[in-house]
Amino acid sequence: MTALDLSSPVAVVGTGTMGQGIAQVALVAGHPVRLYDAAPGRAEAAAEAIGARLDRLVAKDRLTGDERDAARARLRPAAALADLADCTLVIEAVLEQLDVKQGLFSDLEDIVGDDCLLATNTSSLSVTAIGGALRNPGRLVGLHFFNPAPLLPLVEVVSGFATDVTSATRAYEMARAWGKTPVACADTPGFIVNRIARPFYAEAFAVHEAQAADPATIDAVLRESGGFRMGAFELTDLIGQDVNESVTHSVWQSFFQDVRFTPSLAQRRLVESGRLGRKTGHGWYDYGDDAEKAEPHTAEKAEAPAYVVAEGDLGPAAALLDLIREAGIPVREDEEDHGTRLVLPGGGQLVLADGQTSVEFRDVVYFDLALDYRKATRIALSASQDTAPRTLSEAIGLFQALGKDVSVIGDCPGMIVARTVARIVDLAHDAVAKGVATEEDIDTAMRLGVNYPLGPFEWSRRLGTNWSYDVLDELHVRDPSGRYAPSLALYRHAYATEKREGTP
Repeated sequence: MTALDLSSPVAVVGTGTMGQGIAQVALVAGHPVRLYDAAPGRAEAAAEAIGARLDRLVAKDRLTGDERDAARARLRPAAALADLADCTLVIEAVLEQLDVKQGLFSDLEDIVGDDCLLATNTSSLSVTAIGGALRNPGRLVGLHFFNPAPLLPLVEVVSGFATDVTSATRAYEMARAWGKTPVACADTPGFIVNRIARPFYAEAFAVHEAQAADPATIDAVLRESGGFRMGAFELTDLIGQDVNESVTHSVWQSFFQDVRFTPSLAQRRLVESGRLGRKTGHGWYDYGDDAEKAEPHTAEKAEAPAYVVAEGDLGPAAALLDLIREAGIPVREDEEDHGTRLVLPGGGQLVLADGQTSVEFRDVVYFDLALDYRKATRIALSASQDTAPRTLSEAIGLFQALGKDVSVIGDCPGMIVARTVARIVDLAHDAVAKGVATEEDIDTAMRLGVNYPLGPFEWSRRLGTNWSYDVLDELHVRDPSGRYAPSLALYRHAYATEKREGTP
């Protein structure tokens, strides 16, 4: 069975921001749409709000006046659930409480026809649990739209344990017919995006809690080196600290308090204090009218080194050698394999973040991972109290000579971007191994759902198959709580690659 016929009425239950957005998507696609809300007057108000949005689309030349008028004519508030009896699809966007959703679908089962597809837009509850209260749970599917639904293309199509293949297929094809990009997903805590995105927030908060860097610096490094559109602190301020923490806590609890998903105590304190982000005027950052904008730490100007010695293969940072040469700094290559590092004139070493710390070695400065070292505008460096001042100064001067701003952070294993990307890659491999989704759908979901510059598997291939495993393995040695323990799936991936390449 394919997508719904455009003459088929679609109902949306719950008329908040998400419900209105989903209704608008169905309406613009050409369906008759019914709006229902248990609160008196809400459905009528939502219909007016959707009509106003259609007017704005006409003003932006995205709809013609005739298309708007036809869409308005297809939109109808419903006074009671019984008015949805002839609908072939009902999507709920009501309160994120299991009993509320179960009760709604139980009532709908007595109203709609046997061929009506039932869909939940839940982002944090189990589709299987919601369907558990139904006589026919096979026709319930998750349709997780992202806010704002009319603008964001991704839809996670979630199959509960009892969801029929035909129901999931109908939902998938319908989402595609509505101009969305659907990805298929098993019913797992957080689905794809909210499961795999957790380290993006968690590692930024962990670096801050370790006093290695302030929020503005961490955000700047994630943006300007990692290539992420927003940093973790500014993004959670936009989402709302209460909303973001609630999702994190739900995923953590659903995975039986798995340490990999442990919530942040610092974020908990923000929520407890009522500093929820932009909507309250204060979160990680102050948004008051008189507030000064928080600026990242940027190192003072330093002299570039007279030369560097390249020892071994720099791996993901190999592009630096060309940039150094283009900046007029001689690169001497040591053919003997002493490691993977740059040696500075003072004898200090410059090493790509690998999960170890500067304090463990004599005179080492670590530099963070970049999505693209040529395009990156900022690089983070990490040094310990034992690092020679000359070594740190030469490292700063080197990257400044390449046109980069430099942020010096504390002696933090894995730094900022490297540990974040390694953990995202690990969770992605773990999700595929457990049948959550395919590699292709995970990459699509992370690029479209949270605007990552690369999907986790794209990133893994670019970095090298062993890179994430090696970083996490070193982090696990330094934090044996289990938070950084590489998954069995990532271990198998790295080990299988070594065998294919003939490594003993």
